Amino acid sequence: MEEIREPVLSPEQREAFDRGVREFNEGYYFECHDTLEDLWSGLRGESRDFFQGLIQVAVGCYHLGNGNRAGAASMFGRALRRFEKYPARYFGFELERQRGQLREWLERLAHGEPFGALTSSERPRWRFEGPASAAP
Repeated sequence: MEEIREPVLSPEQREAFDRGVREFNEGYYFECHDTLEDLWSGLRGESRDFFQGLIQVAVGCYHLGNGNRAGAASMFGRALRRFEKYPARYFGFELERQRGQLREWLERLAHGEPFGALTSSERPRWRFEGPASAAP
């Protein structure tokens, strides 16, 4: 498997990315979508699908919070497919953990299980630790 390089963001792009992560972690999924979509629209290259996958996770959570289980499942499935080509850790994200979480959510949705995590302290969070290639 060919190694996929991590993106290099400008300071403005980095600020937008950090804001999008904060918005997701605070449960502002629609705002996260808008923030990351603005960033994504200016990106080129092999990292573009990664950022689109993040946007799709945020949209899925937004749909789930509004009771649109089919829309959530669609977005989670699309995000999972986008993330598959990336390594276990990419741009500071533990993608293997994220992929496992998406599979679990899809399974729960497919079986009609209750999905109340978005309104509780168990709300999904992105554990972003900074890109592995970031210079100090």
